Amino acid sequence: MSKAAQYVIVQTTVKDADQAASLATSIVERRFAACVQQWPIQSTYRWQGSIEHASEHVLAAKTTAAGARKLMDLIREQHTYDVPEIIVTPITDGATTYLNWLDEETTTDG
Repeated sequence: MSKAAQYVIVQTTVKDADQAASLATSIVERRFAACVQQWPIQSTYRWQGSIEHASEHVLAAKTTAAGARKLMDLIREQHTYDVPEIIVTPITDGATTYLNWLDEETTTDG
């Protein structure tokens, strides 16, 4: 397995910028991700038999594959949705210096 395959992006959506900022801060404070990017989106989806349209915010957290489960658990714990989006995408390649930084910032030892 290449070094890059050891890293992932965990994505979720939340209802507004305040929730996005709060969750992102919680994730980075706990060192569950080195960086969380967020941006506003418009979502269209089917929920309980109806087509819904909503303004939301996407969060994309860069972390290690080994730490993804803890991050997913934190998202579930703090999320306000009944069925939160939680998607994990492998990082198949990347700059070694960036991937090393991901390691450093998600290490909780010492």
